Amino acid sequence: MRNNTHSSYLVFIAFNTKFSSETNVSRIACILNPKARDGLSVKQWTLFEKSLQKAGYEIDLHHTEHIGHGMQIAANLRESDYEMIVAVGGDGTVHEVASGLRGSDKILGILPIGSGNDYARAHGIPIPKGRKFSDMQKAVDILSHGVDRKVGAFRVEGPPAPEHPLIPAPMAHECNGEPNKSGNLVRWSFLECDSGVTSAVNRMKTEGKFRRIRGQLKYKFLGIRAIIGWKTQRGWIKVDDEPGEIVDLSGLFCMSQCQTFGGGFLIAPGALPTQKHGSLVLAWGLSKIQMLLVMGPLEKGKHIGMWNKISMKSAKKMELKSVDSNGKPSEKSHHPDLFVNVDGEAVMITPIQLEYFENQLIVRGASNIPNQN
Repeated sequence: MRNNTHSSYLVFIAFNTKFSSETNVSRIACILNPKARDGLSVKQWTLFEKSLQKAGYEIDLHHTEHIGHGMQIAANLRESDYEMIVAVGGDGTVHEVASGLRGSDKILGILPIGSGNDYARAHGIPIPKGRKFSDMQKAVDILSHGVDRKVGAFRVEGPPAPEHPLIPAPMAHECNGEPNKSGNLVRWSFLECDSGVTSAVNRMKTEGKFRRIRGQLKYKFLGIRAIIGWKTQRGWIKVDDEPGEIVDLSGLFCMSQCQTFGGGFLIAPGALPTQKHGSLVLAWGLSKIQMLLVMGPLEKGKHIGMWNKISMKSAKKMELKSVDSNGKPSEKSHHPDLFVNVDGEAVMITPIQLEYFENQLIVRGASNIPNQN
């Protein structure tokens, strides 16, 4: 093994085994988030590494060093000769690597070792359970023998979320393109985009609340805390070519391309990443009691239709704005800030615009994925 230090920490693995002329060694780049699953990713990397070596891969390993670094690394590898670029981490790592590769012919592979791992689920890739990953070999096998699928993404634009003592303000990245309005941020959503009580949940997660709890249980505790502290606000929402309407934002919207979020909650039952649209879940005007009561059904995908307040439909565009004193949509942000999650990270505040674009990314997944016909 040879170490070479630069902005992306590289590890080169040399194989001494002699291969026949019919055997090809595949070079892949792995982008590892050392903070994924509160540092468990680094501890488990050696297990991934051994399995990848046995599968015949030559590996260049890159460690991310800060938020957004995965985008930079992946974008710099777009023109490389790697067979595949592999995200090693959770949904945040996948989002960054996917953003850097978007629009290229590079294949995204996933080795899930994060808190949520919902994008891996959507592509039929096994995920860890607690601190154990009994199906790790199956995840590696999918890299070798999986199916490549083209998927779309939502372009999301809005003002950047304000910085926090523990969280720097999100930065613009060239790979995401220029905003339509100066000062706005652009991100691409491959998993889901949401706001409401759920965005308050992810803001608290990023701030380090319940750090010692992992997986779905963490999101349950965060959800309860967010609901108890929720402040009622109104908003103006417009979906596709429908007329805009003013709603009570107590609850959530979720524009999803996958059926789960938050570590396995079935937010959009039946959704799959190869569909040519988003699955838009709207749950407005909920009381705090209803928000608490819906958590159980939401986990199992039984929430659609509850109290005649929760719906799901196909959509390709959406806008969400604040409302001024005259009841008109406003270009000003909500006060207090209404955060917007993009693939699990609270990176924006309102007003926001979402628009779907087909064929943005190639992802290697299992031969059969959830909800595939």
